[in-house]
Amino acid sequence: MIAHGSRAKETEATMDSILAMVKAELPDTIIEQAYMEFSEQNVQKGVAALAERGVTEIKVVPYFLFMGIHLKQDIPEMVEECLAKYPGVSITMGENLGADKRLAEILADRIRD
Repeated sequence: MIAHGSRAKETEATMDSILAMVKAELPDTIIEQAYMEFSEQNVQKGVAALAERGVTEIKVVPYFLFMGIHLKQDIPEMVEECLAKYPGVSITMGENLGADKRLAEILADRIRD
């Protein structure tokens, strides 16, 4: 899972919570979190952690709402750098959160509250 990252370090606690929930949903899947910027836990460290655990097929899933320059260019460039370091590893990009009915349901709940 990759998020943008923030200078506000408390945002990492939110990502930690999301990661724990996702791991509970996928207990047999090895999952790491990474940030595009503003964090020591960057994409390179996330890929390294997975590769060190023997993972050879990695899917980078962006915790981003919108498909913008970060997903079209910046993160793919970071992934390419990682591929050069780990030739036995394949890395694919998953989809961003985007327009998903489940997000609309959450927003509707927030509006009702």
